Amino acid sequence: MIPGLDKMKYMLLLTAFLPALAGAADVEFNAVDTAWIMVCTALVLFMTLPGLSLFYAGLVRSRNVLSVLMQCFSIACLVSLLWMALAYGLAFGDGGALHSIIGGGPFFMSDITFDTESTVAAGVPASVFLLFQMTFAIITPALIMGSVAERMRFSAVLWFTALWLLLVYAPICHWVWSGGWLAERGFMDFAGGAVVHLNAGIAGLVVALLLGRRRGFPELAMPPHNMALSVMGACILWVGWFGFNAGSALSAGASAGMAMVVTQLGAAAGALAWMGCEWVRHGKPNVLGAVTGMVSGLVAITPASGFVGPMGAVLIGIAAGIVCYFCTWGVKRVWRVDDSLDVFPVHGIGGILGTLLTPIFALEFWGGVSLETGLGQQLAVQLLGSVAVIAWCALFSFLILKVLDALLGLRVPEEEEVEGLDVTQHDERGYSGL
Repeated sequence: MIPGLDKMKYMLLLTAFLPALAGAADVEFNAVDTAWIMVCTALVLFMTLPGLSLFYAGLVRSRNVLSVLMQCFSIACLVSLLWMALAYGLAFGDGGALHSIIGGGPFFMSDITFDTESTVAAGVPASVFLLFQMTFAIITPALIMGSVAERMRFSAVLWFTALWLLLVYAPICHWVWSGGWLAERGFMDFAGGAVVHLNAGIAGLVVALLLGRRRGFPELAMPPHNMALSVMGACILWVGWFGFNAGSALSAGASAGMAMVVTQLGAAAGALAWMGCEWVRHGKPNVLGAVTGMVSGLVAITPASGFVGPMGAVLIGIAAGIVCYFCTWGVKRVWRVDDSLDVFPVHGIGGILGTLLTPIFALEFWGGVSLETGLGQQLAVQLLGSVAVIAWCALFSFLILKVLDALLGLRVPEEEEVEGLDVTQHDERGYSGL
């Protein structure tokens, strides 16, 4: 059983409010928990629209601002419809003989009705849970767009998002959060360290490698065109992250409260740790480092947010700020991989770091909830799950991209890249300089 959840909550987390079972659930509607999850749903959507959109838009060059905003906005629209039609059933449905691997419906929200009694599990209507999980599905492919900024065709972005959601995100989500084979082994991922962040980070690395470097990288300096925009976006991400982590408690109780506490502490520790690294190495901290460190701390605390206490959160945040700082430098300066907005070193490395540190800081010694199994056994499960996510995501991301490159072409021509994607992909200019 996952530590930190009582047996009832654990079983409901595994079945993940499966609509087919919800009608049989002998659980009364809980207005407080429902209201809480609805608020968290809005907060998580707020992370993408406008949080991540502004964060990314400020980091690119001025001729590509609109393209980044368009990508995030369009992904939110596309994923919403695909989640309703197919992806939710694949992620949280009962797959029968294949249940350990993938769900099998129902599709098109066929079992979601106005009848509260027939759609409630754990006191929350299945419609609310479906929408809550939709917001996670929206932000994950949107994160990947940071790796492809300034050079990927918009048509390829949409096709990649659709196929990746169905072939990569939905199965991994099912493994971890819907009673799949990783859940059966007790894999600990409270709010998406592996499902969201490690998943997006690996996909971002694969697509960055296949697309190749932007023209002029790494010799040509490509500074953010508007750091104020990025800081505003980062601040929105920080606030929205409370819905991301605390909402994953699935109720308005002590678990949600502690998740909010450790989210705040992890973010603050990550920001200060990254700033400290810059201060030592370069003599001055900068605002981009501060907000990127904050994001790295949030990423790393995400899988642990339901299992660790305040001290554990601080230590995880510090570790994330330091490790992700050096990985960001290594990816760009040593590997010379043009991961435009550092998706892999922040989300990929931060996600796996938090996933592996979760059982260590879940120990009672650090103020955590304690483990049901031995530390060594749990670490083995965490490592197995991380490797499985990396392998599945890398393989299918590669296959999807190769097919799309053959059919559509992934990258814009060089002359369009030079002119900027705002004009060449959308026939508009997104930034006037005001």
